Amino acid sequence: MKALYTAGTGMKAQQMTVDVIANNLANANTAGFKRSQIDFQDLLYDTIERPGVQTSAGIVSPTGLQIGAGSHAASTTKVFSQGAVEETRRDLDVAIQGDGFFQITLPDGGTGYTRDGSFRLDAGGNLVNVDGYPLSPGITIPQDAISISIGKDGTVSAVLADDPTGSSEVGQLTLARFPNPAGLSSEGGNIYRETPSSGSPVEGPAGIDGKGVLMQRFLERSNVEVVTELVRLIVAQRAYEVNSKAIRTGDEMLSTANTMTR
Repeated sequence: MKALYTAGTGMKAQQMTVDVIANNLANANTAGFKRSQIDFQDLLYDTIERPGVQTSAGIVSPTGLQIGAGSHAASTTKVFSQGAVEETRRDLDVAIQGDGFFQITLPDGGTGYTRDGSFRLDAGGNLVNVDGYPLSPGITIPQDAISISIGKDGTVSAVLADDPTGSSEVGQLTLARFPNPAGLSSEGGNIYRETPSSGSPVEGPAGIDGKGVLMQRFLERSNVEVVTELVRLIVAQRAYEVNSKAIRTGDEMLSTANTMTR
């Protein structure tokens, strides 16, 4: 019975939906995290009679007879809507208000992209992320710096101990913007990588060419809406139950057919 296999694909689809929702909820407090949504497509159809088949001279059938085979997961898409911005009062926390990604140099020499602006200083005074990967282009803070300021355009300045009344520019935070950020590959650790689907990044200072502005002493939080995800979870659970009921109904029909001759 075809219904058994069709409903089985529905159960698998809802199981994957729950997996995606679970990951969203697990990262509800992850800085810079962007929620995912899963997209489905219907499978191939058994065409018993095609629409538009001629039934008699000059007359065609207005409808056909097609039976579907269920659904399957087509893709998962990152939703890059703005997350809530929270004040932390920490000099090296930077939030992006608008489009764009910070650039990180990865251990393999490649470039990673992130919305997580929770930065640190390593032993050499270099600005790094929480995993110790340096920003690209690199920024080094002098050892005698007593305060650090980051402008909305990404200009990094430091007040030095030998000149407490002035400030010196020590670097420039730049952002990268993609034609299709949903095409980026999620690598974990709040890092994305460029793919052919994302297009090539357009790099430059914040606040120009569509890039967002920077906010020092703030962090962008996850854009996961817990209540919305819980509603989706309930809907997925009920859909899973309905598909399992379709399997039970098919099994009962087969059982009835098997016992007809008794």
